[in-house]
Amino acid sequence: MNAVIVIPTYNEKGNIERLIEILEEEIFPTIQNHNMYILVADDNSPDGTAEVVKEYIKKYKNIEITTGEKKGLGAAYVRGMNYAIEKMNAQILFEMDADLFHDPNKISDFLQKIDEGYDFVVGTRYSGGGSIPKDWGLHRKIMSVWGNIFIKVLFGRKGIHDWTGGYRAVKKEVFLKEKEKLGAFTGYTFQVGFLWNAVKDGFKIAEVPFNAKDRTHGKSKIPGMQTIIKTLAFVFKVRFQEIATGSFGKFLVVGGIGFTLQFIIYWYLAHNTNLLLGVASWIAAQLAIFSNYNLNNLWTFKERKAHSFSEYVIKMVGFFLSSNIGVIVIQSGIVQLSEYLFGRKYPLVYFIVATGVLLIYNFTMYSKVIWKRKPH
Repeated sequence: MNAVIVIPTYNEKGNIERLIEILEEEIFPTIQNHNMYILVADDNSPDGTAEVVKEYIKKYKNIEITTGEKKGLGAAYVRGMNYAIEKMNAQILFEMDADLFHDPNKISDFLQKIDEGYDFVVGTRYSGGGSIPKDWGLHRKIMSVWGNIFIKVLFGRKGIHDWTGGYRAVKKEVFLKEKEKLGAFTGYTFQVGFLWNAVKDGFKIAEVPFNAKDRTHGKSKIPGMQTIIKTLAFVFKVRFQEIATGSFGKFLVVGGIGFTLQFIIYWYLAHNTNLLLGVASWIAAQLAIFSNYNLNNLWTFKERKAHSFSEYVIKMVGFFLSSNIGVIVIQSGIVQLSEYLFGRKYPLVYFIVATGVLLIYNFTMYSKVIWKRKPH
C-alpha cells in the first residue's frame, strides 16, 4: 500500500532538511511491504521552507509539496490529505511534525498496526513507555498532561491515552468518512475532533507509544489560550450532545413526562375526589412510575428492553421497588436529614439537592441493574 507522511510546515527550513534525510536514508529503506512517500503541506513559509523541499524533490522521486494560505494546522492537514489521496494514490496517511518531535523510528510500528486491521493508530506519550520531553517547562507539562487527562475523563473512552498528540496513521477511508466534519476544526482542535469522530463512527483504534523530543531548531508552536479554550469548548459541546441524545438525556425526558403526569393526576384527585391528599399523591406517583417504566423500556433502554412477558413483569417489579425506595429512603431521607441539621430555612434547596441525588440513583439502578447490559 502507498503510505504518505503528511508534514505541515510553516517556517521549518531548519528542521525539514534533517527530517527528510532521516526518513529517506534511515527509515524508508527498512520498510518492505509499503511504498513510502513524503508530502510537505507548506503554508507559504516566508523562510524558504518550500524552496528547500523543492531541492529534495529533485533528489528523491517520492517527495511532493503542496502550498497554500496559512489557515492553521487543521486546514493544512486537510489540504495535504486530500492531495495525498487524489494525486499520490495514498491508502495510508500519516500525521507528523517537521521538528522531529515525533520519533520516525516508530513508523514501522504504526504500519504494523494498520496491517493488523486497525483503522486509526495514535502515537501516545502517556502510556506503554511513551513520554514527553524532560526539558519541557512546568506550565507546558501541566497543559499537556492534565489537558489530556481532562479530555479523557470527559470523553470516557478507555484505551485512548493521548487525545491531543499529532503523531498518527489513518487509513484513507477514515479521512474520507470524516473530512466533511474536519473543516469546522481550527488549530489543534483538529487533533481532538478527528480522533473523536473516528471513535464515534466505530473505527478500530490502536496506540503506539513513543518518546517525544523537543525541537532544536526554531520556536515551539505552543497552543495559545484561544486554541485551548476552543478545544475545551469542543470537548464540552460534543460531550453534552452525547449525554443529551443518549440514554441519560432520554431518561431525563421520561422523568419530565412522569413528573407532569404525576402532577396532573394528583391535581385531579385532590380536587375531584374525597381521597386523603397523601393517598392521592401516592396513587399519582405509582401511575407516573408505571408510565416511566414503559417509556424507559421502549425508548431509553430499547436495546435492552424486555422481550417476554415474564421478563417484562420482573423488570417492572424491580423498577417499582427501586423507584419507591429512592423516593422514600433517598429523597425523603435527605430532606428530613437536612431539616434536622439546618432547620426549616431552605426547604426548596433541600428538595432540589435530594432530587438531584435521586436522579443519579435512579439512572444508576435503571442502567446498571434493571436494564443492565448483557455480556457478549
